[in-house]
Amino acid sequence: MTRPTTFDLPITGMTCASCAGRVERALRKVPGVSSVSVNLANERAHVEVSEPINPNTLIAAVDKAGYGASLQQDTIQQAANQQQRHLAERRALLAAVALALPLVVPMLLSPLGIHWMLPTWVQFLLATPVQFILGARFYVAAWKAVRAGAGNMDLLVALGTSAGYGLSIYQWAIAPSGTMPHLYFEASAVVITLVLLGKYLESGAKRQTASAIRALEALRPERAIKVVDGQEQDVAISTLALNDRVLVKPGERFPVDGEVIEGQSHADEALISGESLPVSKQPGDRVTGGAINGEGRLLIETRALGAETVLARIIRLVEDAQAAKAPIQRLVDKVSQVFVPVVLIIAVITLSGWWLAGAPLETALINAVAVLVIACPCALGLATPTAIMAGTGVAARYGILIKNAEALERAHAVTAVVFDKTGTLTSGTPRIVHLIAVDEDETALLHKAGALQRGSEHPLAKAVLDECKARGLVLANVQHSHALAGRGIAGTLNGQPLALGNSRLLEENGLRPGALAETAQAWEAEGRTLSWLIECSAEPKVLGLYAFGDTLKPGALQAVEQLTARRISSHLLTGDNQGSARAVADALGIADVHAQVLPAEKAAAVIALKQTHVVAMVGDGINDAPALAAADIGIAMGGGTDVAMHASDITLMRGDPRLIPAALDISRRTYAKIRQNLFWAFVYNLIGIPLAAFGVLNPVLAGAAMALSSVSVVSNALLLKTWKPDDQGDAQ
Repeated sequence: MTRPTTFDLPITGMTCASCAGRVERALRKVPGVSSVSVNLANERAHVEVSEPINPNTLIAAVDKAGYGASLQQDTIQQAANQQQRHLAERRALLAAVALALPLVVPMLLSPLGIHWMLPTWVQFLLATPVQFILGARFYVAAWKAVRAGAGNMDLLVALGTSAGYGLSIYQWAIAPSGTMPHLYFEASAVVITLVLLGKYLESGAKRQTASAIRALEALRPERAIKVVDGQEQDVAISTLALNDRVLVKPGERFPVDGEVIEGQSHADEALISGESLPVSKQPGDRVTGGAINGEGRLLIETRALGAETVLARIIRLVEDAQAAKAPIQRLVDKVSQVFVPVVLIIAVITLSGWWLAGAPLETALINAVAVLVIACPCALGLATPTAIMAGTGVAARYGILIKNAEALERAHAVTAVVFDKTGTLTSGTPRIVHLIAVDEDETALLHKAGALQRGSEHPLAKAVLDECKARGLVLANVQHSHALAGRGIAGTLNGQPLALGNSRLLEENGLRPGALAETAQAWEAEGRTLSWLIECSAEPKVLGLYAFGDTLKPGALQAVEQLTARRISSHLLTGDNQGSARAVADALGIADVHAQVLPAEKAAAVIALKQTHVVAMVGDGINDAPALAAADIGIAMGGGTDVAMHASDITLMRGDPRLIPAALDISRRTYAKIRQNLFWAFVYNLIGIPLAAFGVLNPVLAGAAMALSSVSVVSNALLLKTWKPDDQGDAQ
């Protein structure tokens, strides 16, 4: 059996950016590993390998670095484990608060003029469990880091609080009998409590960033009703095979991707494609596993299972995007490698500087402790991944799948969008856009064309029949119906011989457009396809003219207008004729049009535009794949080909053009959150460390600031969850 080329390993024990960097370096040293990305926010390592590797080798490398790893868990199982850890953290936090609060009371009473202290032995009994039982996690993680020849947040906390605790023990030991020594038990206990509080709030917020994946995972039913020889069997999803028939009752989720065989209903696909309205389903229509069946019983035939279902592919795309690192993260990785050693050096300089300046040793030590405590690299490690997870998660909720963090970062800078026409801005299905009768009304003309086209599968015939259905016409039977190869169709309706077809049909019957010549010429200039209806009697004559064309998709005009409002230029690139392309461009207000362009020429046109713009290419067909790959950002429309989707960076789960500006908007907002988070993460340390070194911050305030930094970064990222596309309501 061929081994997978990627592994996703849940990692335990990471507390800061330094930890994530150390796990990455440990995995990168394993022979055969080609790339590694460790995400602190979702606690996973995404490992790509160039040759077969036993996953236990990867797990051993992580263990040697001082952390834990296991084989990939499903998202629901991982969420359950995170919930258990969250509850354990809550219990530890409550115990720490109960023990530390009595130590803080004298500090709170002092400004009120009440000077009261707990006896030394009581302070000792309260602080010791906090330091060595509830704070044991910091010692364990710090020891693992030291053993691996590195440093992390836990090392800073362990050193800082141990110094304060040790100084208190020393002061107690040397104090004359009957006197109250100056103790720092409360500082050490409160710092540990504040760090535990920060970790508790941080883990709760991190769980929210992964809520999109958990919501998608929850859409997967575990069982299905299989129909065999008319008998219903309740079976596990894993036992189904392709072409099995499955019954879906009203209100149930579709267990698999399939095709409707019997029944009529509607499907709620909101969580999968972002489509807010129920979608009609009848025999021949495709259904997506995870969507909710509406009011009717449906019998479906299985078309995709397991990892090949649409839902599984969506989850895989979102997971890959959340596991990947944005290019801006490289700066953070470089900083985190040297951060802890630099902080230790600053703490030593602070200690020696104050002592050499004549300050008491305890003052010098407390200031050094404050430096160690405030310099937490957690916020740096969480700044980018939490924003990416929140941004890609909310985008997926509205049917926008962003494949990787690099695409997310590039998309915010797009200045030009190049559209394919057919299937992207237009429906790709011909419709009757004009018709004109010579001697009778349009309804009679349409009735005759519909009668001739009954039963035909030709796209133009379908357009005629759809228009007849829309107008409620009851079509009569035609006698002697037969196709005219390369020209059209003929038949007799109520004794009147008729023919419907192209201009060659006119020539063969010796007819000229006559009064319709000017109209026909104008419609052809619009790029329309023309069909003539003639009477094939002894004296043939033209009865009327039909013009077929592609219709604009709902929302196409809004999409272009939204892009224009954001100072993003729109361009049209199509293989269609100039008239058709110009008609669409004029309707949408697009000035730059390139028509009758071959696939290779599409890519060349995109490359040329990249000289002056950051270009996003939008398409849905095989012929668009080269241009999608050539663009800075490739956007594939929902319902398009797999080739287009593989070549793109962003996939839109439904063919709504308004999702294009929405995708660029969520990218811009996510990148803004990344920059805000990194700014605040750096500012906390750039301001906090000097303040602590100069004695302005005591260890308790330093601990509070450190906890606040991580929580504020994650909370800021979570604001992205309030985002909505413009057509869904005002963006937040």
